[in-house]
Amino acid sequence: MPKMTGGQALIKSLALEGVEVIFGLPGVQMYEAINPIVDEPGIRFITTRHEQATAYMADGYARASGKPGVCMVVPGPGLLNASAAIGSAFAASSPILVVSGQIPKDSIGKDIGLLHEVNDQMIAIQQVTKATYRMLEPEEVPSTVHEAFRQLLTGRPRPVEIEIPPDTLAETADIDLLEPGNYGRDVASEEQVNEAARILSEAKDPIIWAGGGVIASGGSEELTRIAEHLQAPVHVTHEGKGAIDERHYLSRGALKTRTDTLREELRRHDVVLAVGTRFAAVFPDQSQLVIQIDIDDSEIGRNHENTFGVLGDAGKTLAALETQLKATTVPRESRQGEMEEWRANRFGTGRLEPQNSFNEAMRRAIPEDGIIIAGMTQLGYYGRVYFPIYKPGTYFNSSYFGNLGFAYPTALGVKVAKPEVPVIALSGDGGFMFNSSELATAVQYNISVVLIVFNDNAFGNVMRDQKDRYGGSRAIGSELHNPDFVKLAEAYGARGIRAKTPDELEKAIREAIAIDAPTLIEVPVGPMPSPF
Repeated sequence: MPKMTGGQALIKSLALEGVEVIFGLPGVQMYEAINPIVDEPGIRFITTRHEQATAYMADGYARASGKPGVCMVVPGPGLLNASAAIGSAFAASSPILVVSGQIPKDSIGKDIGLLHEVNDQMIAIQQVTKATYRMLEPEEVPSTVHEAFRQLLTGRPRPVEIEIPPDTLAETADIDLLEPGNYGRDVASEEQVNEAARILSEAKDPIIWAGGGVIASGGSEELTRIAEHLQAPVHVTHEGKGAIDERHYLSRGALKTRTDTLREELRRHDVVLAVGTRFAAVFPDQSQLVIQIDIDDSEIGRNHENTFGVLGDAGKTLAALETQLKATTVPRESRQGEMEEWRANRFGTGRLEPQNSFNEAMRRAIPEDGIIIAGMTQLGYYGRVYFPIYKPGTYFNSSYFGNLGFAYPTALGVKVAKPEVPVIALSGDGGFMFNSSELATAVQYNISVVLIVFNDNAFGNVMRDQKDRYGGSRAIGSELHNPDFVKLAEAYGARGIRAKTPDELEKAIREAIAIDAPTLIEVPVGPMPSPF
């Protein structure tokens, strides 16, 4: 057995698992974990300016690369600072590994009040993680890392946290490293697939409800072919945008909100094929039969009682379902004319909302393979319905966690994973200021994200709601004082541009993509009508 420290075993184990990037912040409890990175040339360490950004960047990296993202933080405030971003990854089923420090192992649980102590931090983080592990002896490190990656790469992908005290990191022991596991994604049983195919073939008017699991499992092409075979329209969740090309005549896009009147129209379909989604937009009519394909058995039937469950990886199960449908049924007659008329009524042309002109300008400027990270901003909300996504894996949001501050650092992680692809972050002024210091990270590591900040000097959605719901001039806490964003970007060494019109925005985006440097585009805007 080779002798090494717990910290060396940790980094070597991560390298064996294929980790190429760690997003983190150095701190006293983590010295013995960070120092060994120097001896692993295959691992790149990217220092962020806040712990929250470490997990956001790991999340973006994971979603774009299809591999687990890794972040490293000190215990206590470091882990708690990262917890909001870990929660976003949890909501979006994104596989990130959070490596956290601890206080010295003999002091854990004694509530002494040591530096960064939280008693007990594992309990604090368990609600937004799939699994948590603590390593107290250096010999435990390889098996714990191995198990963490098994959790990340099997079943439903969600964050995993591992933690290790500083004295364990520093201690030397005889340690055997472990080779990575070879984990497959399970297809649903033949019986379940055949029954799902039978139900769909007998359905009078089936509809498909597609979520982010379709994209994560690489099942978009199979989903589209099944939709064409059945002539079934496809609705997507906000996380599922891109599961079908939104120019396709069977694409019906996403719901605006849970109160969207379209929910009532959906009730007329007798069978719903729900794939890779929690199916949280509950259909009130229990006479509708739902066929739910999901990798997580705890999600099947959670939000609709009349459910036939098909347990398996969405992509592989869709492939099996397509094969069975084509073997046992003939394609249905095309409904293209009917569907295109529906689309015209739903989406319209020449929309007059002020958001739309900027929305169309961005779509013209961003290539089809460009990746959009939509923040919790009025243009982001509007784009859920009206910004068309053409390819899977080119649109990310913060799922049901809905974090302000999500867009920019997540986009940086996406760009690290996909340096050759244009990456555009859409943010409001309020949300951007949560993590504006990550401009320094972008410049330091030359991460060329194009950031668009729509600036109305307010939490604009909140301000409108306050005034509309409570009358007149009420706007408590929603008015903001901002810096000059162009000068702020330039102070960090990034490019700063101001675009006042949709045409100027389109031009600025095209130039920023061509120049390939960290860029902030400020777009001054006024109050906007509800994007919902």
